[in-house]
Formats: sequence, structure tokens, C-alpha cells
Amino acid sequence: MTTFDELTAWAGTGDVIRADPAVVSGRQIPGEQKALLVDAGIPVVDQLIEYVSFQMEAAPALQTSTGRSLYLLTQNHHGDLVPGLQWSFGVEPGTGTVYYVLPQGEAWFANSSIDLWLRTLHHYGLHVSESEVLRDPDDREDEALAELRILADELKKIDPPAFDGYHGFIWAEFLDRWLW
Repeated sequence: MTTFDELTAWAGTGDVIRADPAVVSGRQIPGEQKALLVDAGIPVVDQLIEYVSFQMEAAPALQTSTGRSLYLLTQNHHGDLVPGLQWSFGVEPGTGTVYYVLPQGEAWFANSSIDLWLRTLHHYGLHVSESEVLRDPDDREDEALAELRILADELKKIDPPAFDGYHGFIWAEFLDRWLW
């Protein structure tokens, strides 16, 4: 299981937000997954998570285009590139499965559980923070692409179902478009 200290080692103390136990206590997700939100928290991750945003409502509030409701975990406005649009990570009641929800509500599979999502975020964030090539990929595109392929293989080992496809699976597409 990922810890608060592991996340803050690369994200920084101010960029890992822990859930208030009272806020998540009534959520219909597995108990150990709730505990991770409280104990480890969620990191801010470049290009993926700008804001950690634990919803205050007891019922799932993040609506998907299929009518499914998720508990909101994060928000990303991509620097308000297109004003008013929001991308979010949300967790499915009952299962604890994490999805990345696009502005129109299309929910893409992210990870099989909050635990595996945090492990994936941690491995990704740590790798990028330590990579000279990925921190400054200009004029090193081939090296960066090779490193992203290695990173994708490592992330696949954490949660193989997260890489069972391309369209509708956030990690495969995100890593493929990382340089752009």
C-alpha cells in the first residue's frame, strides 16, 4: 500500500491531500480503500490532477454519460485551456473502481481500486520526478518515447486491467500522448 510519506517524497507535502475521515465515512466503497484516502491521501499530478476535491455530499455526485454516479476525487481544468471544461477522477460505489471522467461525462477506466490507482500515481509521479529526460524532453523525443514505453510496462505490472485496451483506458492513452 502506498503511504503519505512515499507520495510527499516526490509530490511535496502541500501537494498530497488527505480526506477528512468524517467526509468519507459514509461512502459506499471498501473500508481499506477509504482508509487509504484518509491515511495516504491523493497527490497533485502534473497533467492529470490539478485539485484534489473530495465531494461533501454523501451520495455520489460525479455524473457519467451512461447515467452512472461516482464519488468525486479530483478535478483538472488543464490550466483552463477551454474555460468551463473539467476532467475528474471518481470512484465507483461498491467496487472502489477508479474512472477518469471526461468533460462530456464519458468515464474511462483508470484502475481496479483506489489502492492500485494510488500505486500507479505514485510510480508515475516518482518516475517523472526523477527522470532527466521526461522533465525536459525537448530535442530528446526518441529517448522520452522509449522511457514512456518502459514506464507503461512498469505501470501495467501494477494493475494489468488498466492496460487491457486503448480507447476508454486512461493510462494507455495518457502515456501515448504525454509528449504532445
